Amino acid sequence: MSGEFDKPPILQRLAPMFWDFDWLLLLLIAVLAALGLLAMYSAGYDHGTRFIDHRRNMLMAAALLFVVAQIPPQKIMVAAVPIYLLGVVLLLAVLLFGITKKGATRWLNIGFVVQPSELLKIAMPMMLAWWFQKREGHIRVWDFVVAFTLLLLPVGLILKQPDLGTALLVLATGLGVIFFAGLSWRLVLPPLLVGAVGIGLLVWYADDLCVDGVSWYLLHDYQRTRVCTLLDPMRDPLGRGFHIIQGMIAIGSGGVWGKGLMAGTQTHLEFIPERTTDFIFAAYSEEFGLIGNLFLLLCFLLLIWRVLIIAARSQHLFGRLMTTAVAVIFFTYTFVNMGMVSGLLPVVGVPLPFISYGGTAMLTLGLALGIVMAVARHQRQVQRAARDSGFEHDF
Repeated sequence: MSGEFDKPPILQRLAPMFWDFDWLLLLLIAVLAALGLLAMYSAGYDHGTRFIDHRRNMLMAAALLFVVAQIPPQKIMVAAVPIYLLGVVLLLAVLLFGITKKGATRWLNIGFVVQPSELLKIAMPMMLAWWFQKREGHIRVWDFVVAFTLLLLPVGLILKQPDLGTALLVLATGLGVIFFAGLSWRLVLPPLLVGAVGIGLLVWYADDLCVDGVSWYLLHDYQRTRVCTLLDPMRDPLGRGFHIIQGMIAIGSGGVWGKGLMAGTQTHLEFIPERTTDFIFAAYSEEFGLIGNLFLLLCFLLLIWRVLIIAARSQHLFGRLMTTAVAVIFFTYTFVNMGMVSGLLPVVGVPLPFISYGGTAMLTLGLALGIVMAVARHQRQVQRAARDSGFEHDF
């Protein structure tokens, strides 16, 4: 009689939830998370509760990843349109009722403060992947026109806040989905060439364009200032150029091997502004040096490679496009953050994944990686079912 009430151990009951996980991807995530905790422990130990909060945010992101990984890609795809519409509505609400801080209106109070633009980092590629999945097999030029319209609407609303950094990230992920959906190179190359020529002209005429009082069409004053500061940080070394100059000094002072954990003078004498958020890479570089930077960069490259491998193996267009978009997200985050700290790109508010402090950004990464893991798990389950039954499935 007692046998009817016997239950298997909880670990045995939970084990199926971990079956078919991509363990290499999980290992890379764990290594990057450990590096993030190490960097935050040093950079933020005297900065309030930053290290404790960073650890909490990682645990919340890990829980979100685990939950989303249990959801089949078909059900994730169903949520694409509602999430996209919710994001656009919230962006419109920001324009009308948003909270303004430091000249930017990016937040909305709905009982608690949210930044709707963060939602679009995932909602935008989901929407585009859903659209091309629905048009699979008969994608025409008109379908790309609709996709660009869906992309430019939220990008325009984010630019109005203004938030150039987030707008560029949303634009990059959206363009990544559109390109991998089959956009011809003949349509891609002309804008790239025009952009390259524009950057060349900007550098050539920098002295004339960066004179006080000269305005640039379509750019806010602070955006113009960031570009001019990038071209010549010494124009205002104690003001606008301070971030870039101190970041480069910290990276250079780390040398090959670094000064060691907790031993960075630029970091702990507070010469590095925003050392736990946007400029934490400078603090990391000072303490772990070139070797530490190469290891961190290798981990990011391996993570992006693994996500692309999962995308290539997916037999379903939505899963393939969405997973590719996540790879684009990680590449863009890493490239832009490291580039701006190194003085190669203008300073924008872009965090370094797993390393920079920020709860919303961390949860966004957890959601993105959860979708990747869901695609990987479902693909393995389909393959196993096909082997067991002798039939092939197309999802």
